[in-house]
Amino acid sequence: MKRLCFRRRFFLLYFFVICICCSCGKKDSGSSQKITKYQPGVTHVLVPECGNKETVNAGPLTLDFSNASKGYFMGSLESPDTTVNIQVTGPDKVIYKYFLNIENDNTALPFTAGDGTYLILAFENIGDDRYTPLLSYSLDVTLENEFLPFLYPNQYVNFTKDSDAVGLAEELSADMETDLDALTAIYQYVTENIRYDDEKAASVETGYLPDVDETLQSKRGICFDYAALSVCMLRSLSIPAQLNIGYSGDIRHAWIDVYIESVGWVENAIEFNGNEWKMMDPTFASALGSEKNAREYIGDGSSYTLQYVR
Repeated sequence: MKRLCFRRRFFLLYFFVICICCSCGKKDSGSSQKITKYQPGVTHVLVPECGNKETVNAGPLTLDFSNASKGYFMGSLESPDTTVNIQVTGPDKVIYKYFLNIENDNTALPFTAGDGTYLILAFENIGDDRYTPLLSYSLDVTLENEFLPFLYPNQYVNFTKDSDAVGLAEELSADMETDLDALTAIYQYVTENIRYDDEKAASVETGYLPDVDETLQSKRGICFDYAALSVCMLRSLSIPAQLNIGYSGDIRHAWIDVYIESVGWVENAIEFNGNEWKMMDPTFASALGSEKNAREYIGDGSSYTLQYVR
């Protein structure tokens, strides 16, 4: 299998770009249904589940689309020793690839491209790198709230109310008055307590899935682990967060977008320069009075190419 380029020189530019939706045009903060807002020291973990109202079965695979309006669908397998590749193409025309086996059975897979038509293809592994088609299914998705795909756990950001990471988020945010304060506290904890794992970076393979509690216990991880742990804690505090994967030039990166209530969607605020993590001054919100000032501070991000949102 192909190895990911998660070596230190490829490590995470782990960013949040300051972007007022009405001026930058990236994301609309409007929504059709209210969601729980950030409260200091209060976690609220949404639970993905099978609704058994709209399901599709093919061979060993069952897909449940009953909660598509909440931004996810469920995948489960009936047979051991089975691997299924699920490909999701939404209105953004990006092909998202997920793999299911008995170890990550009954898992949530997100609709990250917003409202629109999604095509889901599934292929069963029949040996080595050979796959045979299982199903093709198309559905129209209208989200109850645009933030929901970035609040629920999913295969890449996997956690429950009992996860150690959720308990830590509650502890870290107890005295944090605002969601921006909580973001800062989470950043400081992760960067001060989790060490970069060079050995893991050199050996990790395609299909790797982060384990947020294992990262906490070992206090070691690669960029994917740093990002997934941070996103988990933010989501558990009702702070919408995206885990993004792509490139800066030809260098592999992952970064995070966060929705701050008083600011809007925030990108490109935290980076790893190969030696240390750096966060923009938490008072950057004061610069939002002028889009020009903010852009001078962070640059235009023109060298970044987004591939996937998890």
